Amino acid sequence: MSVLNYQSRLADADAGPGSHRSHRRSGLAPKGYLWILPAFALCVGVIYYCVGYSIHISTLSWDGLSSHKQSVGLENYQRLLTDPLFWSALWHTLVFFIVVFAVQTSLGIVFAAMLHSKVKLAVVYKVLIFLPVVIAPAIMAPVHRNVLSQEGAVNWILSHLGLGSFTRSWLADTSTSLWSIVAVQIWSSVGVAFILFFAAMSQVDLDTLEAARIDGEGNIRALWHIVIPEVRGTIVALGILNAMAALRLFDFPYLLTRGGPVYSSEFPGVFIYREYAAAHAGYSSAASVMLLVIALLASVVMTLRARARK
Repeated sequence: MSVLNYQSRLADADAGPGSHRSHRRSGLAPKGYLWILPAFALCVGVIYYCVGYSIHISTLSWDGLSSHKQSVGLENYQRLLTDPLFWSALWHTLVFFIVVFAVQTSLGIVFAAMLHSKVKLAVVYKVLIFLPVVIAPAIMAPVHRNVLSQEGAVNWILSHLGLGSFTRSWLADTSTSLWSIVAVQIWSSVGVAFILFFAAMSQVDLDTLEAARIDGEGNIRALWHIVIPEVRGTIVALGILNAMAALRLFDFPYLLTRGGPVYSSEFPGVFIYREYAAAHAGYSSAASVMLLVIALLASVVMTLRARARK
């Protein structure tokens, strides 16, 4: 037995250490698939199935409840491409994304830069900036409706500043309803930009900033020429997040204005919900699929542009 054991050990030594690893890996490989099985089943069984089912429903004329389903092919998509309300909702999404992203990025960089300097009660300011992020829109929507109403705080402040001619019902006016939602979204999400930029600025080389100050660079010039180029990746990531958030936006437009007045603040999410509530399940599914395609294209384009710049 001792000779056989010696020969087997000698054979294993001649085979090298890699043989043990390959044997162990081959033995563990089938078990490794079991770890990803729950996530794989969730993606295929829930997400991808729902996407495929939505594509199927988008080819039907169906109210969403009855057993009567009529196949109409691509008719829902053809109708969608000529629907001015759908294109208006997409236009509102584009305006929303551009304004929110620009203001959110600017405020996030300014707040992060200010709190990276020696500021008293910095922890309090961080909490105040980030607090709106953790408050649910359903909780804040009634507050915003009161603040922006005809007798709300905004009009009260304008009246006491001698600007009474600018008072209005901000959410009920077609010229201001969209901008009111934009302002509310900036207020509720600027904390995310602040946290991202605050973390990114922590990685900026302090020696470079010190050298810039020795060369006579002021705080604003140092921020523009040194800090912002260093956090460019964060800006791109924030842009992608804002694009996805704009395309799936539903809570604030629906809770504040229901997409009105006269569809002046309607977004694709509200459009899809309104069509489904009107028993147009096929048409709303077509809009959902179209929105998914737009979201995928937007994310791919922004990612490719970010890689090209890098």
